[in-house]
Amino acid sequence: MPTLEQLLDEADASAAEIVELERQMIQIPTVNTGQMPTGNETPLAEFIQDWFHDEGITDTQILARDPERGNIIAVYPGSEARCRLMFMSHTDVVPVEDYSKWSWEPFGAEVSGGRIYGRGASDCKSLLTAQMMAMAILKRNSVKLKHSLRLVSGADEEHGGRWGFGWLADNHPESLECDFAVNEGGGTPVEQGSALSYLLGTGEKGRLEIKITLRGESAHASVPWQGVNASERLWRVLQRIERYEPEIDTSLPIFDYLNLFGIEERPTPESIDRILVELEDSSPRLSSMLRALSRMVWTPTMISGGIKSNSVPENITVTCDVRTLPFQDEEYVRSEIAKTIGDVEGVSFEIDYMSVPNSSPFETDLAEAIKRAQALAVSRDDIQWIPAVSNGFTDSRFTRNLGIITYGFTGAHPDDDPMLSRAHGTDESVGIESLISGTKCMIALAWDLCEAE
Repeated sequence: MPTLEQLLDEADASAAEIVELERQMIQIPTVNTGQMPTGNETPLAEFIQDWFHDEGITDTQILARDPERGNIIAVYPGSEARCRLMFMSHTDVVPVEDYSKWSWEPFGAEVSGGRIYGRGASDCKSLLTAQMMAMAILKRNSVKLKHSLRLVSGADEEHGGRWGFGWLADNHPESLECDFAVNEGGGTPVEQGSALSYLLGTGEKGRLEIKITLRGESAHASVPWQGVNASERLWRVLQRIERYEPEIDTSLPIFDYLNLFGIEERPTPESIDRILVELEDSSPRLSSMLRALSRMVWTPTMISGGIKSNSVPENITVTCDVRTLPFQDEEYVRSEIAKTIGDVEGVSFEIDYMSVPNSSPFETDLAEAIKRAQALAVSRDDIQWIPAVSNGFTDSRFTRNLGIITYGFTGAHPDDDPMLSRAHGTDESVGIESLISGTKCMIALAWDLCEAE
């Protein structure tokens, strides 16, 4: 059997194949609008299943709540039945809002300047590519594992997982049984001077969707005073949200590690905004992340209402995205909404709680294995590690609720600027260096935790 170092060298030699696999999966559109019918993840799940079968990995299945929204599960068996490690990802992608703004065709998977461009390139088909290639390289070299390795790539992550990991957790929990899992939602490299740190995604903020309804009374637009224009109430509500001042909190563990970034002052609720301003020039991504992790974020994202251009609108709905800190439950959010817009006449709201805050401990065997794997993958023995809470939400909340220690970590390369990934944005992309280092990291994790024999 080859050594681990030989397998990592093989990942380097497979760069062209890794790029092609990523491109093929980007070119299969799996756009999730959040409104059924949508997603169409099954064609990609079938592509992955066929690809695994060609590699000799035949213990696969596609499970689906809806036939067009398949979840792919593939198992690399060990000599013992116990599953030690699960590779997690998702197959759906968010819609493209404006094709004309893209420099490349969003589903063309064009390669330029060491990057692959396309919707889903970074979120989340790059992680899936790395995990698939890691399993293939293990299989090609007839590596025998003591414990089983599982890959699960779910549908519907972009709209709550009700057809994906959430549905699997409720209806097929056996498909997720494992000790440890690695998913998106962390692994960002941050360089400050010569120091290299990685943010290990140990937890996530909560996510709620709030629908605010503003009610008026319809009338002809030529005599608007005969009605009550809901858009005037909309204007007042949006002003209130824009002026909303959230409670500032610096109690998350990441604020205890900022000395590793050269920040000597331990932030407090009174000092954090000043520190963030000072950070903006030298480390804008770090500044943005710490801002998100020190407060609840309330963002209006969609507005709908009115029935005709010459009629005073009677009802208008504003949909808002809210991201909460771990101690902020639904009751807290309701009180903040009431305090901010509760006195505006004709206002009501509903809350859809899509994800509660969740986390895994930082000191675990999985954390130690990730540290070893990433050091090998990027040939650096000077990496510092920081537990981080993601400002977004992922399917990790479902596995954590099942008692599976789950981290967000993709194995990104330190030379790959995270700001260029533009997940959910125009010209989304992934660096080829990160695809390769991610593949190497996943190989090393499986070798270590599943105990190559």
